[in-house]
Amino acid sequence: MANTVDKYFDLVDQNQQKFIETLREVVEIPSVSSDASKRGEVVRMGEWLQARWEQLGAQCKRIDPGKQILEGEELDLPPVILGQYGNDANKKTVLVYGHYDVQPALLEDGWATDPFTLVEMDDGRLVGRGSTDDKGPILGWLLCAETHKQAGLDFPVNLKFCFEGMEESGSEGLDAIIVDQADKWFKGTDVVCISDNYWLGKNKPCLTHGLRGVSYFHLQVEGPGADLHSGVFGGTVHEPMVDLVHLLSKLVDTNGRIQIPGIYDQVMPVTDEEELTYENLEFSHTALATDLKHDVIIHAEERDTLKHRWRYPTLSIHGVEGAFYSPGDKTVIPAKVKGKFSLRTVPNMEPKRVAELVTAFLEKEFAKLGSKNRMRVIETHGGRWWYSSPNHPNFVAGARATELVYGVKPDLTREGGSIPVTLTFEENLNVNVLLLPMGAADDGAHSINEKIDRRNYIQGIKLLGAYLHEVAVTDMTA
Repeated sequence: MANTVDKYFDLVDQNQQKFIETLREVVEIPSVSSDASKRGEVVRMGEWLQARWEQLGAQCKRIDPGKQILEGEELDLPPVILGQYGNDANKKTVLVYGHYDVQPALLEDGWATDPFTLVEMDDGRLVGRGSTDDKGPILGWLLCAETHKQAGLDFPVNLKFCFEGMEESGSEGLDAIIVDQADKWFKGTDVVCISDNYWLGKNKPCLTHGLRGVSYFHLQVEGPGADLHSGVFGGTVHEPMVDLVHLLSKLVDTNGRIQIPGIYDQVMPVTDEEELTYENLEFSHTALATDLKHDVIIHAEERDTLKHRWRYPTLSIHGVEGAFYSPGDKTVIPAKVKGKFSLRTVPNMEPKRVAELVTAFLEKEFAKLGSKNRMRVIETHGGRWWYSSPNHPNFVAGARATELVYGVKPDLTREGGSIPVTLTFEENLNVNVLLLPMGAADDGAHSINEKIDRRNYIQGIKLLGAYLHEVAVTDMTA
């Protein structure tokens, strides 16, 4: 295996600029799934991937998930692209997942460059929307296969893939496809690997074995039939915004402690074994404060910060619909407002129970106000958490590959964010799922000036290939 992998690594190094140009090509496709006017671009990105894999010799299948209403318009959902590269009964089969849609991005948001033009900075940053989330990683699998073919190297596994175009907008339709295809297209899968997350820091790679879930809520307060003039009606009516602000203020305190009774009762206790996993990680409050541009960190101890990012539930308030928010002054009393907040859930919290507790708490608090307005709690999403053992052979293969490429043992981490499809694959295919990140903690996914470092991109392509070679020689039944 060593000679084969070394030859693969050498060819990746030789093709660095070519790989960057390929990333440039796909970054230029503005595949923003949340923008109705960009739906055609999302589809174009999916078709680009399918065509490129088919040119390589992969068998592909396009599945159209259905339709959605977006911005008042009925649209076809972007296709889910399924594929298989290789079909050797003597080889293991690895399923990889990624998404080809991206977050919105406008130059006026604060980008230093055109977000849909990949720019290589002097310090090696490859800046452009989707560079790290998730176009760089999904290209990594393609370029890995192409490089093996170019070098005349035997591809070590059968590779199945599942690429979607709605991850940034809730992955509409994907779960149903995975359930339907579990004993069809995905049959025979030995393990799953997802590269759609990030290192804990900027210098040391990691493997990720846990994700928090997310439950999202709209808190709606409705009063008069139309907006009112505050000079005429102020002090004479129950104002929906006043009620909403009061209710939102009751959800969480300024130190991040959720105030909803019973919300912590389902949380898995911290064990002595877990405590050991927080030692020697590449994480510091100094670096975090630098990234934040201001030290607003709640906790004094770094391990407490990580625990509240990874293994404790949190509640965040995101915004208000229906209120005046444009520049200038407007003396309006809004007739209906909707506050938005979410809870990140952890083992062993159940979304249904979380929704019950949230609703009961807000109904009780609203009753205390004695308001004549009407209040509703609407749960719009209830994604579950995921947790896996880092000792599974799939993770062992990932750790060996990481050490081979980077020369260090990876950190074993959990993520504060959510990738709901992880659990869907695990439960329906009954196989282990590994999260093997390519990007670094400061890549700025979803933010302005999103980037992936040249080093992470090129070494990441090596890592994905090394991982497949390690899987090929690892007993996955151990």
